[in-house]
Amino acid sequence: MNRATLTAAYLDEIKRRGVTGTELLGKLPQSEMLNTFYSGRYLSRPLFLGHEEREQLFQDLVNLRSALVSLPNRLFGGDLAAFARAMGANDVQVSAIMRSRGTDVTKQLRADLYVDQSGGFRLLELNMGSALGGMDNADMARELLEHPMLAEFAQIHDLEFVDTMRDQVANYVIECGFEPGSRPYIACTDWPTSYQTLEPYMRAYNARVQELGLDEHACHVGQLEVRDGGVWLGANKVDIVDRLFMIEDLLESPEAPALLDPLLNAAARGEVKIYTPMDSGIFSSKGALAMLSDEANRSLFSPAELESLDRILPWTRMVRPGPVTLEDGQRVDLLEYALSHRDDLALKPTLFHGGQGVLLGWRADTTPELWEERVRAALDGPYVLQRRIRPVLEHFPSDNGELVPWLVCWGAFTTASGYGGIFARGLTVESNVEVINIGTGAYSGSALHVKAPAE
Repeated sequence: MNRATLTAAYLDEIKRRGVTGTELLGKLPQSEMLNTFYSGRYLSRPLFLGHEEREQLFQDLVNLRSALVSLPNRLFGGDLAAFARAMGANDVQVSAIMRSRGTDVTKQLRADLYVDQSGGFRLLELNMGSALGGMDNADMARELLEHPMLAEFAQIHDLEFVDTMRDQVANYVIECGFEPGSRPYIACTDWPTSYQTLEPYMRAYNARVQELGLDEHACHVGQLEVRDGGVWLGANKVDIVDRLFMIEDLLESPEAPALLDPLLNAAARGEVKIYTPMDSGIFSSKGALAMLSDEANRSLFSPAELESLDRILPWTRMVRPGPVTLEDGQRVDLLEYALSHRDDLALKPTLFHGGQGVLLGWRADTTPELWEERVRAALDGPYVLQRRIRPVLEHFPSDNGELVPWLVCWGAFTTASGYGGIFARGLTVESNVEVINIGTGAYSGSALHVKAPAE
């Protein structure tokens, strides 16, 4: 069975039994750890994936990452700094990237996708590195499976889920070069301003990581001290800085770079590992996606990479004056095309995440005048234009049992261990919100997939 047939079968079972969304959630809305971040907003059922769909999605993401991390070598002669500048990074950000870079690019990523009208996955944006939300989605799946109806459905259809948090714990050790079974001291480190909000969740999350065998403690960058040949959190020498701060935090104020410099210098001297290095923010840039989408670069990629890119990556171009090629091979002037096809395009900054700065051309509140003003202002700047994705709607049972259409974003993880599970976020169609994240009030959830056939 696949996503569509599993979903239809489960919704039929919900209707047959007359179960409400509130009943299906069980005790999930009372989860103390999850509520520190998700505020009690959870999807009333999991998403579903067939085995072949999961395998295809994972392989496409592996190929996407392979193509992305090859771009500095294939297009910039191995010059990572030049690649970063082409993505819109300034000198301060380039310096941070070069001082924290590791020997390899992380395999931990979350691809945010829609399922489009063809039933296939299409990429909205890519988030790579340690600062990823939704690593605790398996806790949501466990709580939903406490309901006997879902538990029975999962047993009948041989469904399971990935414990993404457990995979991340394995990633810490693997990618930072520690021996299996070791217990490094980890400082889960955020930026001072966002730490004020996230501290309760970070401490609850750290407690779960400690249950899984690692010694992790929450802090912000300003609480770390570089001295005596190492990085210290209080009296404890830090082995790994689990980086929650992001490359755009360096733009917060003129003082921001100086706050981070001691840590980056310590990492460059080999005194501490940063999980993950700041280059991950560049490889997940929308500018990098534009390079993958550009037909001028197709000869650089393997047949397997091209097949995956064609399947999941929508048409994406840097906002530059001059001609571009459309999907059908037609050559058009980018600015003229953008202004006359507002209903089919989104304007996005290259280095921001979570929907920041995105302008959707088809929205009723995006007037032709606003669209033209923003597109013209973006010319030669760190912005891309991306083809609109028209998603399939998912239905969820409401508090009264009615099946309600929702717009759902699939956050698909990969880690060093392989496929890393799904973090789902959704909003009702009625809400009229199309940038789906926790900040816009999204409800969160997980996914179950069909187990691999027995050998």
